[in-house]
Parts: sequence; C-alpha cells; structure tokens
Amino acid sequence: MSKYNLKIVRKKTALIFTGIAAGILSGIVKFGWEVPFPPRTPVRDANNPPQILLEKLGFSFQQAHLSYTYNSNSRPIMSFIVHFGFSIFFALLYTFLVEKWAIIKVWGGAAFGIVVFVLFHEIIMPIMGVVPAPWNQPWQEHLSEFFGHIVWFWTIEIVRRDLRNRLTHESDPT
Repeated sequence: MSKYNLKIVRKKTALIFTGIAAGILSGIVKFGWEVPFPPRTPVRDANNPPQILLEKLGFSFQQAHLSYTYNSNSRPIMSFIVHFGFSIFFALLYTFLVEKWAIIKVWGGAAFGIVVFVLFHEIIMPIMGVVPAPWNQPWQEHLSEFFGHIVWFWTIEIVRRDLRNRLTHESDPT
C-alpha cells in the first residue's frame, strides 16, 4: 500500500472513530436534555417513538419493549439501541459531510440539528405514524425536541472537531 493510500485509510479510520464517539457522547447529552425537558407526556412515553418504530418494522410489542434492570430500575434497551443507533448514524454522516462541505457546521452544528429535527419530528415520523401530526403534538414536545436537537448537534460538532483534529493532526475544514 502506498504512503498516500495509507494516509487516506488512517484519516477515514480516524473519522469513523470520531463519528462513533461523537454519536455516543451526544446521545448521552440528548438523554440528559430530556430529563428536565421531557418531550412526551407519560402516557405517550409508555410506548415511545423508538418502540413504535420497531413495531412498524415488524418487531412484536414484547421485542420492542424489551428491557433490562439496573439498580432496581427497568430500562428500555430496545429504545436505547434505536436512540444510540440514530445518534451514531447522524454523527458519522455529519462527520463525513463536514469534510466535503464545511458550511454544514454553521452555528456550531446547530443548523444541521434543526434540519434533522424538522425532517424527522415534523415530517418523516408523523407521515410514518410514529408520532402524531405536528399540530396534534403539545408545544412542549416541539420545544424540547427543537432545542434538544440543537444541543445534540452542538455536542457532535464539539467532539467531532476536537477528536478529528487530534487524530488527523490537520486543520479543520473551512
């Protein structure tokens, strides 16, 4: 393998590691955001969007609601898998898109977070029947998800920039 190809492989590996780390850390931040600002009412959260999505994809109710117990607390493992899968996917996508189009990181990633919020929470998930139509959602849900997505992507951008620059020893794309 030539020196040039090895450099490309190393950079892509660094970007993959960066995207995964950013996805995990930002997923934890998004969970933390939802503690003081829960997006759904307790009734709607009993069957949360990840669980509804899994059921629409053919999982049984029991599979979609599979949980584990930690410190006497039941935790919805399938919801967590979807949550972190979504976060890792978008962090990886964002990490690679920034390499090609640096403008994507405008407002510290907040603009990208707003786009993801609108696409998924206002359009795609309502069309799929995962969440109610936007006009049937409480304003608190819109508020929590809107700002939650900004904080989520701001976290992705902070982790992406720091790890990418440390691992590649290159300046950030401008």
